[in-house]
Amino acid sequence: MIGIFDSGVGGLSVFREVRKVLPEESYIYYSDNANCPYGGKSKEFIIDRARKITELLLEKGARIIVVACNTATAVAIKTLREEYPAIRFIGMEPAIKPAAQMTQTGVIGVLATAGTLSSEKYLNHKGKYAAETTIAEHIGEGFVELVESGNTAGHDAERTVAASLLPLLEAGADTIVLGCTHYPFLSETISKVAKERFPERKVTVIDPAPAVAKHLKEVMKEEALLEATPKEAPSVTLLSSGDSTILEQTFQRL
Repeated sequence: MIGIFDSGVGGLSVFREVRKVLPEESYIYYSDNANCPYGGKSKEFIIDRARKITELLLEKGARIIVVACNTATAVAIKTLREEYPAIRFIGMEPAIKPAAQMTQTGVIGVLATAGTLSSEKYLNHKGKYAAETTIAEHIGEGFVELVESGNTAGHDAERTVAASLLPLLEAGADTIVLGCTHYPFLSETISKVAKERFPERKVTVIDPAPAVAKHLKEVMKEEALLEATPKEAPSVTLLSSGDSTILEQTFQRL
């Protein structure tokens, strides 16, 4: 069984891609929506929550865990790997490298939480893969709240997205990296706003989830964790620390 957790429903954007490449596996997904968003929480709080969620997932039978949250990956995955050496943890990777290879204007836009933008992992990727590329950054203000409320399209969503997206586009960005797993649920709105405000520019939105799913499958092969002949039909268990309504509704839409 594969365990996946996030601060809320955002990690379902990762689960969606994982299930495409590993359809015969069973899953347990944990949404810590009672404490969402993680972006403004302290390092100590996030590590404590990651530890407690990991314990729960292991008790439920998870054999490998996907930290489907950029902030939790940046803050807690190193600690998790040290404290649970027998378990493989798959985290989120900043998609700086593919963005740097793809941009035509030489400017990459990054939408993420404050925790991700200041993290060692993000800063290392930025220095390693985008030394010759200009990077414009902005916190996706209100993005997580939109997704957690199920309000991912329409006037209010477009207005909220525009406030954080336009500074990146005005800086010349033609490639937008989504640095939070909630943000892919706003991809259509992001693309719509970009096309309306800068119709002459082709803007590409990069979701890192497919690359994470590919890496997970590779690791499971290495660790002999793939279910070659499942004894039971694949199952999906959804758990949450708060109201599970949005989690269940989002899952059904997927």
